[in-house]
Amino acid sequence: MPKASEIKKNQAIEYEGSVYFVKDIERSVPQGRAGGSLYRMRMYDVVTGAKLDETFKDSDMLNQADLVRRPATFSYSDGDEFVFMDSEDYTQYSLNREVIADELLFITEDTQGVMVILLNDAPVALDLPPTVDLPIEETDPSIKGGSATARTKPARLTTGLVVQVPEHISTGDRIRINVEERKFLGRA
Repeated sequence: MPKASEIKKNQAIEYEGSVYFVKDIERSVPQGRAGGSLYRMRMYDVVTGAKLDETFKDSDMLNQADLVRRPATFSYSDGDEFVFMDSEDYTQYSLNREVIADELLFITEDTQGVMVILLNDAPVALDLPPTVDLPIEETDPSIKGGSATARTKPARLTTGLVVQVPEHISTGDRIRINVEERKFLGRA
């Protein structure tokens, strides 16, 4: 059992009967206290997605959750169910559209590095790679010499995601996207 001070971002912990992902940690040292640091953690329930903000002393003991991450690829969608296939043993995992709505903006059939997160052998979430390459479906025409300016224009990708791209990028180009910030990084 790790102490609160040993917990890192994106780890899963068991707290009050539920499993949570730790998405953000703020450390503060109160003035004039003989005690240690306080850790304010923003956590999201793995199953429901409910947000919980909780503060722990650095000596508080927390249970790490037993989550398994399996490499997978997007296989197909059946209504609101999206099926991912394990890259190693070909097991199929179904996830509902509501659970993975944000992640779907970055996933195509050839997206590499996707992980299905399992809790007690049941799929509960997706873990995406830090960057993905996606083709542009529609954007304004490219401007010759547009790379010399810092102006941007909106581009809609094949997944429905809209990002700002430099003026010299055109429809049909494959671009690299930072998943966390939803920003253009460069041509793929």
